Amino acid sequence: MIRTVLADDQTLVRAGFKSILDDEEDIEVVGEAPDGQQALELAQRLKPDVVLMDIRMPVLDGLEATRRIAADDRLAAVRVIILTTFDLDDYVYSALRAGAGGFLVKDTEPAELIHAVRVVARGDALIAPTITRRLLADFATQHRAPQPNPRLNALTERETEVLGLIAAGLSNDEIAAKLFLSPATSKTHVSRIMSKLGARDRAQLVILAYESGIATPGWLRDDPT
Repeated sequence: MIRTVLADDQTLVRAGFKSILDDEEDIEVVGEAPDGQQALELAQRLKPDVVLMDIRMPVLDGLEATRRIAADDRLAAVRVIILTTFDLDDYVYSALRAGAGGFLVKDTEPAELIHAVRVVARGDALIAPTITRRLLADFATQHRAPQPNPRLNALTERETEVLGLIAAGLSNDEIAAKLFLSPATSKTHVSRIMSKLGARDRAQLVILAYESGIATPGWLRDDPT
């Protein structure tokens, strides 16, 4: 069962999402919060698998709430999906850097919402569907030019290649197929990369790949397969 908390200052938005998610046998909404402070408190108390977090909320905004959740070692297993009204929201990139596992626009289709919760709950970064790959890459290039990261020197050539494929949005199974590896070997590579780079989840690996220049916007817009 994927235990989920909904954080949004609009009651109707929470009610709509709750109705969609509670209809799924493997997802349960265990708490609701009208602001970021209550979302943080619910995360600390309930330790859900996923928090659906609006950005613009009173008391404490979603960005700061996400940052505090990600910084709390006791909440290492809690994943955050950022909800935004606009496709091009300046806070999205910052939220992903703060530790969010992905983001969705609020008018997403029910099937995409359900898929997002499941994907992020298992530790994958939500960098698809629709515009997400392009948007994330655009945010990276808008904020700063690629900078070499000394931590990447700890990666083997194969691990660097895997990191690039993670940034392209490939799952462990897709990486395995592309590199002719077993799924178990692919998963091991991803785990070692996260450990070496001190990343909380795949979303932070994606950000690091963009910022260091391992992944580029032009490459992401191409078919990585």
